[in-house]
Amino acid sequence: MTLSPTPGQTIGPFFHYALPFDHDRELVPPGSPGAVRLHGYVRDGAGVGLPDALLEIRQADTDGVVPEVEGSLRRDGTGFTGWGRSHTDPNGHYWFSTREPGATAEGGPRFIAVTVFARGLLDRLFTRAYLPAEPRVLGADSLLSTFDEADRGRLTAVREGPTSLRFDVHLQGPDETPFLCFPRHRR
Repeated sequence: MTLSPTPGQTIGPFFHYALPFDHDRELVPPGSPGAVRLHGYVRDGAGVGLPDALLEIRQADTDGVVPEVEGSLRRDGTGFTGWGRSHTDPNGHYWFSTREPGATAEGGPRFIAVTVFARGLLDRLFTRAYLPAEPRVLGADSLLSTFDEADRGRLTAVREGPTSLRFDVHLQGPDETPFLCFPRHRR
């Protein structure tokens, strides 16, 4: 007798057809004034891009205020919600059209909170994409100061021009992205 897997025995991921919505990765319209492209790859321990990952971001606006608005799933091009979702393509590439966030604390670094969902993960992973800044600014951050210099580098996006930031996520291996653990969340 051959048994078939049931939904309770499968772990997707079902991101590409179950979770997309119009303009999900466009926190602001691409090419609009002040828009930047945050992009990169999600890679496994062997460095291979994952074609079935999903990233969500949450960030402050340009003034450093995290928006608290309803309707994050609606994109009308006028309101900035600070939240977006992007799935990866067949090579593991993702992208967002957003604005560079302001610092949420005076003199602190600017960052974008990133949540990663992917095959083989029973729960999501949390990390941050810090914007490039002076080493003294990054080193003074209460979270970043707990990491060594190499890990700080893996948490910092690379500027690829005035309107492009690259942030790669490595789930395992020697270049593994540092992931964060929050209360009530176990890794």
